[in-house]
Amino acid sequence: MSNSSLLAPGSTLEKRYRILRELGRGGFGRTYLAEDINRYNESCVLKEFSPVVHSPKAAELFDREASMLYNLQHPQIPRFRELLRTDLGGNPSLFLVQDYIKGQTYEEILISRQQHGKNFTEAEVTQLLFQLLPVLEYIHSKNLIHRDISPDNIIQHDADKLPFLIDFGSVKQIAANAVVQFNGQSDTAIGKQGYSPAEQIRLGKVSAASDLYALAVTALVLLSGKKPQKLYDINNKTWDWRSHVSVSPNLASVLDRMLAEQPGDRYQSAKAVREALKDPKLSQIGSIISQMVTMNFVGRPFKNTTQTATSNHTPVHQNPQLVNNNSTFNLIPWKILGSLSVVLVPGMLAFSVVKSGFTLPKLPDLPKFTSRQQPPDKSLEEAEIIRQEKIGKRRKNLNINQDIFYQKVDELYYNKYPELQGRSLTEKPEDAEIRRKWYEVAEDLLDKLEKGGEL
Repeated sequence: MSNSSLLAPGSTLEKRYRILRELGRGGFGRTYLAEDINRYNESCVLKEFSPVVHSPKAAELFDREASMLYNLQHPQIPRFRELLRTDLGGNPSLFLVQDYIKGQTYEEILISRQQHGKNFTEAEVTQLLFQLLPVLEYIHSKNLIHRDISPDNIIQHDADKLPFLIDFGSVKQIAANAVVQFNGQSDTAIGKQGYSPAEQIRLGKVSAASDLYALAVTALVLLSGKKPQKLYDINNKTWDWRSHVSVSPNLASVLDRMLAEQPGDRYQSAKAVREALKDPKLSQIGSIISQMVTMNFVGRPFKNTTQTATSNHTPVHQNPQLVNNNSTFNLIPWKILGSLSVVLVPGMLAFSVVKSGFTLPKLPDLPKFTSRQQPPDKSLEEAEIIRQEKIGKRRKNLNINQDIFYQKVDELYYNKYPELQGRSLTEKPEDAEIRRKWYEVAEDLLDKLEKGGEL
């Protein structure tokens, strides 16, 4: 595995990815932070798999796994960009290119806290479970297993403080299998000692239950501040964590079952764990998020998902329908996802589920109003929904397909504000100006079309 080639900062790979610095290195190669010069210098991560490309079977498996990762669309999973084959110093190399998530890993956060004698509280860990379980529900629904859940593979995003699940072990498993073919090594199981269950480490067998096991170990490590080996009785093959951590009986019971030695004795789905945690409000929220993501909503708004900034892409402003008791609500995805994501962050506003659907959080008034906007006595929810409805009504009156219309608005928006390419839009008051700019682009286009202009 020594044929990993160092890319110097400032060098450019395939005339597209400018290397900024090395982020780390592992058994299969190095990981780099880079800029995508074809997408306004957007930050991305390049994961190298240099020693495995000699295997024809590995190349086939990488392509198959890459297609599965490419189809993942979840607001808490880094977007997969491409599988890049190149040549470095005469050696064939392969890179996995993904979004860069700016933030700290939970391992880094824990280390920082321990310097002040603190670990994570039960409330924080419970919240983390509710934030990550819908992500696992989504992944498992796509017949994918993460295989490598641990505090250093969960990043707390700086922008919204939501946890992102990174570094899928399924790709590393393909690399490991290729190494077996390449040099005859026999130990190919992917996972972390202490975090991954015995059937995964010893036999390479994985399931939803093995990811849930690793998530429970992660919870205990954050609660106790101790490595998994300090919490596990290797002689009796049991977890001895209660002498280090005191939690509520319900959480203790849930963790014990997630950590059962036999896979069949554990919860068999992330949904079952969420329901067992018995917090109706949070469980309901997690369920709605999971359902919405399964409906293929795009989780990161204003983010073009294609290889170039100006090419066609799946519009981020489609109007999904949430139906409850025969009542229909038409809202654009970032409106819904932004509203649901904030409820999982301490100190942010929550929403309530009512008979006719759900109520969006009441947020402060828009800081600026144009002549097209509602007067400042309207809440952000009311003003923006009314504005969205007006845009939608005008589009319908022109008999323009919504996907085509929103694609064109996005294109004009990015061309007018290239500095906002890839900017995550939220319900936060500080993003009101950015939302206003998008509305104005849409309304200007409608003005032009209503006067006889062409799309």
